[in-house]
Amino acid sequence: MSVAGTYDCVTKSPMGDQKSVVTIVPSDDGTTFTGTNQGAMGGMELENGVIDGNKLTWTMNMTVPMPMKLEGEATVDGDQLVGEVNAGAFGKMAMTGQRQA
Repeated sequence: MSVAGTYDCVTKSPMGDQKSVVTIVPSDDGTTFTGTNQGAMGGMELENGVIDGNKLTWTMNMTVPMPMKLEGEATVDGDQLVGEVNAGAFGKMAMTGQRQA
């Protein structure tokens, strides 16, 4: 199954659960992807997205509440997305998601 889709996600951050909608758009050859992470504090572009089987890695540039580069890593299993976001000095935050129908 493709990793493409829109996922309703929750990231366990130091400020509590952060809900967002993550969209994954694979390239034509299926080795890279682009997308967005839209949440209550605004949206972030998914950059440097790499697809390795069902594993995804990417970076995001957060601006609110402070500028910070985030590194994401997740595995897609069926309609489930499970991974984490590395927020540098704030550590790694668990991220889970469910593909929208």
